[in-house]
Amino acid sequence: MTPPPPPPPPADPSAGRGRRPAGGPSGGPSAAAFAGVGIQLGLTLTLFALLGRWLDARLGTSPWLLLVCVFVGASAGFYSIYRRVIGGGRGTRPGRPSGGPPAGPSA
Repeated sequence: MTPPPPPPPPADPSAGRGRRPAGGPSGGPSAAAFAGVGIQLGLTLTLFALLGRWLDARLGTSPWLLLVCVFVGASAGFYSIYRRVIGGGRGTRPGRPSGGPPAGPSA
């Protein structure tokens, strides 16, 4: 016969103090879920601006592709922020369950 497993260590009474629940007060995502939004927007704009500058130098179309790429980057960044705020940071589209294809008639 095998001996019984050892008992679990005693619980630390200070564990969990000062911690907040993962969600916000209304059960939605907390502020920490949105902490990287500014960095993401800045990086998106910077990368698209560098792409536009490189394309302008390559094709001789200065400054038009730089301007187009900056506007595309800003649009993509703001759309990403919109999705996070409306979708609660999950990246799912409204009305569609996450984790699989849309439900259809079963065969």
